[in-house]
Amino acid sequence: MFEAASITATDKPGLYTELAQQARGLLHGEKSFIANAANFAALVYHALPDINWCGFYLFDGDELVVGPFQGKPACIRIALGRGVCGIAAVERATQVVADVAAHPNHVYCDSASRSEIVVPLVHADGTLLGVWDVDSPHLARFDDADRAGMEVLCAEFMRAAGSR
Repeated sequence: MFEAASITATDKPGLYTELAQQARGLLHGEKSFIANAANFAALVYHALPDINWCGFYLFDGDELVVGPFQGKPACIRIALGRGVCGIAAVERATQVVADVAAHPNHVYCDSASRSEIVVPLVHADGTLLGVWDVDSPHLARFDDADRAGMEVLCAEFMRAAGSR
């Protein structure tokens, strides 16, 4: 059984480096996409401070559908181009939103969320797997260090996801 080590880094880059190492170990050798997605969400949820939701929205060919996550129940379906998740999926670019209330296209799934980061999950051939979404109850919780760190974490996940 995998036992997550406690994070000892006190700076964001160090935290994400340690978290990426733990994710690599957690995902190594497991072929089940659902198992990996569920464990990845749990690892991040319990390791990162000041977040209230994290999880996957998976592209089903038409829209994004909620996948494994940690936190309160979530919106089930999000149209491409709608909300921060839908924009990240269409633009294939990480979205960092300091204040979701000021975002003209935000989809409210949890009214406690104040800021959000969404990383698109794209295969090497350019096809969209979905997005990784993380919410916080604090304004401006996410910055460029979180963007870089989340993108590294998601690259670890995509390596494990293979050609799903």
